[in-house]
Amino acid sequence: MIRHPLTSAIHAVLAVGLVLPLAHAQAPAAAAAEEGERAETRVLDAVTVTARHREERLQDVPIAVTAFTPEALDTLDVGDLSDLDAHVPNLTLYAARGSNTTMTVFMRGVGQADPLWGVDPGVGLYLDGVYIARPQGALLDVFDVGRIEVLRGPQGTLYGKNTIGGAIKYISNPLPTRTEARADLTLGDHSQRNLKASIGSPVGETVRFRLAAARLQRDGFGENLFQGGPLTDQDTLAARFSVGLFASEGFDAVFSIDHLADHSAPRGAQMLTPNRFAPTFAPLADRYDARNGMAPVNETIMDGMALTMTWTRDDWMLTSITARRESATETHIDFDTLPNIIADVAASYHDEQFSQELRLNHDAGGRSRGVLGLYWFDGTAGGRVRNNFFNLAFGDTRGTMDTQSIAAFADWTWDLGARTEVSAGARWTSEEKTADVLNRGFSNATFTVPIATVADFEDSVRFENVSPRFAVNHELSDDLMLYGAFSRGFKSGGFNIRANAVAVPRSARPFEDETVDSFELGAKATLFGGRAFVNAALFHNVYENIQLSVFSSFIDANGVAQFFGDFTNAGEGTIQGVELEYQFLPTDRWLISGNLAWLDARYDEFIDRGVNIADRQRFTNAPEFSAAINVEYRHPIGAAGELAFRTSFSHQGEVWPTTDLSPLIRQPAYSLWGAGVIWRTGGPWTVSLQGSNLADESYRVTGFNIPALGVHTGFYGPPRQVALNLRYDFF
Repeated sequence: MIRHPLTSAIHAVLAVGLVLPLAHAQAPAAAAAEEGERAETRVLDAVTVTARHREERLQDVPIAVTAFTPEALDTLDVGDLSDLDAHVPNLTLYAARGSNTTMTVFMRGVGQADPLWGVDPGVGLYLDGVYIARPQGALLDVFDVGRIEVLRGPQGTLYGKNTIGGAIKYISNPLPTRTEARADLTLGDHSQRNLKASIGSPVGETVRFRLAAARLQRDGFGENLFQGGPLTDQDTLAARFSVGLFASEGFDAVFSIDHLADHSAPRGAQMLTPNRFAPTFAPLADRYDARNGMAPVNETIMDGMALTMTWTRDDWMLTSITARRESATETHIDFDTLPNIIADVAASYHDEQFSQELRLNHDAGGRSRGVLGLYWFDGTAGGRVRNNFFNLAFGDTRGTMDTQSIAAFADWTWDLGARTEVSAGARWTSEEKTADVLNRGFSNATFTVPIATVADFEDSVRFENVSPRFAVNHELSDDLMLYGAFSRGFKSGGFNIRANAVAVPRSARPFEDETVDSFELGAKATLFGGRAFVNAALFHNVYENIQLSVFSSFIDANGVAQFFGDFTNAGEGTIQGVELEYQFLPTDRWLISGNLAWLDARYDEFIDRGVNIADRQRFTNAPEFSAAINVEYRHPIGAAGELAFRTSFSHQGEVWPTTDLSPLIRQPAYSLWGAGVIWRTGGPWTVSLQGSNLADESYRVTGFNIPALGVHTGFYGPPRQVALNLRYDFF
């Protein structure tokens, strides 16, 4: 391990980074002369996004969207999607409980934390335009990326399924028109050793290809003190290959495949209080260690393929995206984190999906432009969960959920004069879900002799919805745009895969779809001749039929509390907030950026056993206040290129991660500090030294509270990490 040398090195480099700006400030006359000799003044780059399925400047899009270029991702030390959490206002994103690549994401208080196959996410993830339906494997590592866009608020008219909270677009690097290749090596704390490589080239006049791969390895943050071996390590292989045919000016076709294999050990969970069924085991001091008795099984394999074809003629462009994806996960969840068999769960998940999207874009450079589309989705998700409670009760949950969805959508923009636009859109969705559920009790841990059946049904339910969007934006000047928008988000209902129709008869009936009506006012300003961007959004959301997964219990015939995984529509809520994003170049060498967010999420109705307990409930993963600031200083070093010094600070208010509102799992407000230095040599080499959570802050992201099983555990964010990165561009 190289923790201490690298940590010392980064503090030394940061000290140099503080001295250089001070030296620059102590010679104002020389600095002014140098500035006067510059032929051009540096301004902020206007990032191009495709949030509305057409290329536009970020500052011109009347949507709350945050975009990250490859350079920004490198500078901010973004390794996977969870690292975006601090850099996007009102975004909460982390690995789900014991997994390494299963994603939990909430945006503006809307999301879904349950990864079981009967439940849909509340924020849509799109990989090169293809919707990824399941959270397993969705926590994508960042490599060979062209851009990441995060769209906040309902995005149904443009992005469809399950974008009630927002959408995340991961856009790979495009196929190159000239040969290019890159190799990237990272060495860091906990024996981190990451290797990323890519190569792309044209082949003749009409064919282009690109191949990118990443091998990501790291020793565990903790260890299994009972069995030995790592916990919360990383062992991931990811790859993407694309080949394109560009036969004419009016047609191109790109076929791509991607693969993910995650063989990481389970994440370690800290026991927060002694388990009452094993009182001699005291909680461990280290937040990543555990004494799991179950074998360390935690593997996810995900594969995808897509064919994207584009026809262009005059002012019209027709895009077809045909895609197929599948994944399989095997995992052991030792809820009690002890050698004892108290709550040991072996789970397997599998899914496959086929989707077809057709989009027709029109832009004649005149007074109107927009997109029309059709979308079809056919997916099957399922699995098996075997529960061993105290080596006395053996429950088995198995089944599938089939989803067939068809949608038609349109989003159009008209110019009303030179500075005013009006947009209107709608999406019609018809979605049918068919559940096949078989939940039984067995006589022993072999799960071969059933002794009771608590749910055995096959049922279907259909949901239809029309989600509109209206927006108007007006340019008060060339540098200031105001907008107002109304949009509706929709997420279909389904069935509780954990249903116990004997003890809780309603659990076998379908739960309802949920909706969000969102009202938003925003502003996008360009200041000081392009040296500052300030974007603000004010929103008010009415959230109905909120879908919640709750680990609870019921009382059996012997008066004993038994575990029950409930899923139900909680009621109604109101979510409102303010978001501010900024970038500022005070001089050609300094860059200051960041965000501020305030969120007020409250239940108006929460029915529990016929009683409205809204005043006692809280939204999960919805901090009231969050903020981040990034400060970068660039120092030219002549023929040797440029040094860039960066420090980042983020703060998040109190979070209730789980619906049971356990005070011990609640995470109080906390702050994180990161820093780095990047040497851009001006040649093929780039060298960087990056550190995250440098104060080694201990903070929980989620946990389990299951009183019937004596379980009270917390999962923590990463500790201090420092890493050295070497990158070489061959062409």
